[in-house]
Amino acid sequence: MNEVSKVVVGVSGGIAAYKACQIVRGFREQGVDVRVIPTENALKFVGAATFEALSGAPVDTDVFSRVDEVQHVRIGQDADVIVVAPATADFLARVAGGRADDLLTSTLLMATCPVVLAPAMHTEMWNNRATQHNVSVLRSRGYTVLEPAHGRLTGKDSGAGRLLDPSQIVKLTETVAATGPIEQTLKGKRVLISAGGTREPLDPVRFLGNHSSGKQGFALAEIAAQRGAHVDIVAGAIDHLSIPAGAEIHRVTTALQMNEAMRSLAPQADIIVMAAAVADMRPRHAAQKKLKKDDNSQELSQVDLVANPDILQGLGEMRKKGLTSATIVGFAAETDNELENARRKLQRKGVDGLMVNSVAQGAVFGQAHNQGWFLDSSGREQAIPHGTKLEVAVHLLDKVESLHM
Repeated sequence: MNEVSKVVVGVSGGIAAYKACQIVRGFREQGVDVRVIPTENALKFVGAATFEALSGAPVDTDVFSRVDEVQHVRIGQDADVIVVAPATADFLARVAGGRADDLLTSTLLMATCPVVLAPAMHTEMWNNRATQHNVSVLRSRGYTVLEPAHGRLTGKDSGAGRLLDPSQIVKLTETVAATGPIEQTLKGKRVLISAGGTREPLDPVRFLGNHSSGKQGFALAEIAAQRGAHVDIVAGAIDHLSIPAGAEIHRVTTALQMNEAMRSLAPQADIIVMAAAVADMRPRHAAQKKLKKDDNSQELSQVDLVANPDILQGLGEMRKKGLTSATIVGFAAETDNELENARRKLQRKGVDGLMVNSVAQGAVFGQAHNQGWFLDSSGREQAIPHGTKLEVAVHLLDKVESLHM
């Protein structure tokens, strides 16, 4: 976390209030001091004793508790970041109206630190004009109002309005604390992102692949979705990652499948980010039976390999033919002479930019952090500072958006 030591977790009165317990624990596991401020209705779902046990701090709901400490002033002044999860439709309306009739709303009025609101409600309530108006008002005031997830709601209903996964809320809150509010800069845009590694089958048991986890691609998708974009993710082999709010996942295994998926989605895209680690080669023929490795067999030592298509270069060629008008950005994972190699790659691929990073000595692949440089076709080379992959995604998308304007 970026020098964050004190977090306020607000909880309003919705069924998803129980998930706030995981959010509190997520921050506490990182050594952060957490103060939980529930509304009175929130305590109908989760008791004060639970929040006190998890946070190690007292829990109050009104401004008349511990008056000598002037809590409604002090807590907001001292916090490094505030997150409210869940934020119900009623709570959003109260905050948009500038209410200060309990400890949580008073704390928000006092706060000068970043504030993150994580909505949770039924789809119809989320889509209601009144709620959307309140969300717009809050965003215009500098609050980060997260896009809710799509999924199972209370009862049998499903749709937009589900609270994001607690781990996503923790990470997005950390990102806002480090990089600033998330704004709707990609509203109405379609963003196409590839993520993860491809796997080329040798036989029913083995494959050629790489160490890519898909974390950076999914981080880009997360930030793009929270900035209001319609996001398509073409995902190869990935770790167990939470799906970004509203994103559509297109699962593939091989480079040929990824190439087909990317080319089919490219014509509708405004921005394309090729973050996947694509296998350069594949076996000419995948064996139908397991290849043998005993002393008398040469099946594994004589695998005939052929080149996979260069997906990024192919997308650049599509644009030259007028088949897509998207801004196109790729990734370059290098182990040495990073910038020199990336300059040649950028020129060869014919795209708008490259994020280049060093993957030597186990860096980047599967890790929580990243860093590197962004090179664009005009010759600019800009450092991407070390940070979590969500923070890197923020910096990278800032640069991509500047190219797209």
